Amino acid sequence: MTQQKLTTPEELFHYQLRSARTMEDHSLEALDVLHGAAKDAKIKKLFSHHADETREQIAKLEQVFGLMGFDVTTAPSPSTTGISKQAESLLERSDAQLHDCVALASALGNEHFEISAYQGLILQAGSLGSADAAKLLEENLDQETHTSEELRAALQELLS
Repeated sequence: MTQQKLTTPEELFHYQLRSARTMEDHSLEALDVLHGAAKDAKIKKLFSHHADETREQIAKLEQVFGLMGFDVTTAPSPSTTGISKQAESLLERSDAQLHDCVALASALGNEHFEISAYQGLILQAGSLGSADAAKLLEENLDQETHTSEELRAALQELLS
């Protein structure tokens, strides 16, 4: 099957928005795995809270689809597929005593990818003249940034 060539800024934005929808689906799946692997109750709670936020982010992405006049669909997100596979591989290879550390570090890596994805989408939405879409994407970015800080702090505490 031949892939459609992206020829306009709108097509590029639409494709990357679809990929972000997949990215958040992958995040939910990974959070379930990381929650199951974590041993510490505080870390489990952190992952549960982030899963709730991820569901909110998915809803906001779907609002952006509507604002832009797009159907809600997905596109591949090879980066988050790789991040999830790396996390699963590390969990399989690590002693149970390291699972909290692996889970936090893996989630932190995923957050950094999500942050960069949202930064790009925000700039594109703004350039396409959709301040409302950019605002929703900024709300997601703010949550991702906050979660990144929480994960970093939890990892730092664990390693101290």
